[in-house]
Amino acid sequence: MNERPMKILMVTAEMAPFARVGGLGDAVGALSRTLAAAGHDVRVVLPCYGAIDRQAFGLRPAASLEVPMGALGRIAVKVLQGETPRSQTAAFFIGHDPYFARRGIYGHDGDGFTDNDLRFTLLSRAALETARHAGWRPDVIHVHDWHTAAIPVFLDTIYRDDPVLRDAASLLTIHNMIHQGVFDKSLMDVLGVGWEHFHLGELEFFDRVNLLKGGIVHATLVNTVSPTYAREILQPGFAYGIEGVVRGRGADLSGILNGADYDEWNPEADPMIAARYSAGDPAGKALCKKDLQRAMGLPERPSVPLFGLVSRLVKQKGIDLLAQALPRILELDVQFVILGDGEPWSHAFLEELARSRPEKFACRIGFEPALAHRIIAGCDFFVMPSRFEPCGLTQMYGMRYGTLPVVHATGGLDDTVENFDEAGLKGTGFKFHAATAGALYDTIGWATHTYYNRPSAMETLIKRTMAKRFTWEEAARAYEDLYRIAVRKRAGTPS
Repeated sequence: MNERPMKILMVTAEMAPFARVGGLGDAVGALSRTLAAAGHDVRVVLPCYGAIDRQAFGLRPAASLEVPMGALGRIAVKVLQGETPRSQTAAFFIGHDPYFARRGIYGHDGDGFTDNDLRFTLLSRAALETARHAGWRPDVIHVHDWHTAAIPVFLDTIYRDDPVLRDAASLLTIHNMIHQGVFDKSLMDVLGVGWEHFHLGELEFFDRVNLLKGGIVHATLVNTVSPTYAREILQPGFAYGIEGVVRGRGADLSGILNGADYDEWNPEADPMIAARYSAGDPAGKALCKKDLQRAMGLPERPSVPLFGLVSRLVKQKGIDLLAQALPRILELDVQFVILGDGEPWSHAFLEELARSRPEKFACRIGFEPALAHRIIAGCDFFVMPSRFEPCGLTQMYGMRYGTLPVVHATGGLDDTVENFDEAGLKGTGFKFHAATAGALYDTIGWATHTYYNRPSAMETLIKRTMAKRFTWEEAARAYEDLYRIAVRKRAGTPS
């Protein structure tokens, strides 16, 4: 590292292992840990949710603050401090029981909390007040998704002359554009930035407040979690009404692929699978396939191609496309297993299909981490028909396990999977470009044909796939570069 270490403040709604719903928590946990290992002073602020075990994580009091919340007045919070396991990252937790000591992170039973606007505005203001209280001057403040997108707005308004925060650059990472934090315009009185910022060019969105939009406008730089997704969100179908704002920041927009946690996802050391294996000694994969077939109640057929999917069963993930295609897919000589939960119709459809085709199809509704590992290790192909996928991680895990991905060429799926070139015997998986049931069926048919008729090509593909790595070290170096560009831009220094 040639340049001086940086002071990096991350503010997030999730961070593994403390609080995690999906990829956001994993990404923040891994990125902060990797940056800290590289010598940077990294501090992460997140809510002190009721589900966080304060004793197990050794959380201790750090400060008591009164946080300005506009029309709501000043709200008292307790700041607790702890360290991230396996990391040199300091983690700070904003404690305010009326907002955070409840069941769920964003909501429960499928419904979001009606006061999420207040909850995450408090998190954003409290994070900045925590830095001010400590007199700790971050070089860059890295915020994630709509939950903390108000921070760049605050830096340009309320804190623009603050001696601790006025020079801090901001980076807004968009993990999923579909979630924008749109609330009643009365939130303007709580934000306290002034109604002059409630207009089409900033926070206003159809007479409501759009926090992500405001963050995109005010952040020093903006990025997404894959290069292709950064290009996709310039289009109406991916930007959900704010493509004009995104295009306006096009010069300051980039994409950095997330990494995969190969400490957890490694077939050579995975304690959750039936047998360990490697590219050089792949025999254990056949045992994993047999174990999975037995666990899911399928006939133990070593020579049949076994397809798997582990996902939320929702439209974004293409579950409706798969549901349309599955009856035809099961006419092929294949087996298929699914693990996940989501939209109720999908549960009923998949369970009925499993009852009617028990020799070919099995599903498990819910999520079981150990079973997810067994599916990724035991299948020959891993299917991801997502309509859009900002980055995706399970395709990366599958590749490490020699489970060839079958994916829709969108977002991070397009960036991470190289389509099979039959003539040159290159590639790492099978891609389709139209988000249709027919294209999905055709591609699964292509994979099935390759499995049965080109075994040497399959072997070559699997070896290439298992050699691929998407590391957090590589991602962290890209973020370091982005942070330094943001710092120079904030200071008005040419890049």
